Amino acid sequence: MTYDAPFLSKPMAVEAQWLDYNGHLNMAFYNVLFDRGVDQVYAPLGLGPEYRDRTGHTTFSAEFHVCYIRELHLGDQVRASFQLLDHGPKSFHFYQELRHVDGWLAATGEGIGLHIDQSGPRVAAMPAEIQTQFNIMAQTHSGLPRPERVGRPMGLRKPLDALTRA
Repeated sequence: MTYDAPFLSKPMAVEAQWLDYNGHLNMAFYNVLFDRGVDQVYAPLGLGPEYRDRTGHTTFSAEFHVCYIRELHLGDQVRASFQLLDHGPKSFHFYQELRHVDGWLAATGEGIGLHIDQSGPRVAAMPAEIQTQFNIMAQTHSGLPRPERVGRPMGLRKPLDALTRA
């Protein structure tokens, strides 16, 4: 198995029911697009619905941070990237971008995924065949630069004079 660096989903369209009263994509549905992009990379990794049905194991999101860069509107077509940053026996760290098919950046996302035994549910080690796929993807993605937005802290910016008064 080989992987693109980074993986790119097939184009996905912004749907009418996802728009907010401002006429652009509601913030919740950026996550839907990111998640649908992850679903597309799960098939070659071996983590799709068939895996869940066969093994009783799946993945859960532990954390996901979104940066909204540019508005999306009805009918806009985007692709979601997936870059594996790190992984271990029970979890993986990844970065995504939503790019309009014209090339401009709409949003970025950074997440932690957990491998879950649904009988608990509890975090559990991935089987060797899944870990092997993550190892192959990690090797393929190892040449990619670390994205600038990875690990960004969140907080309010304060003017310098406000900081000296505190």
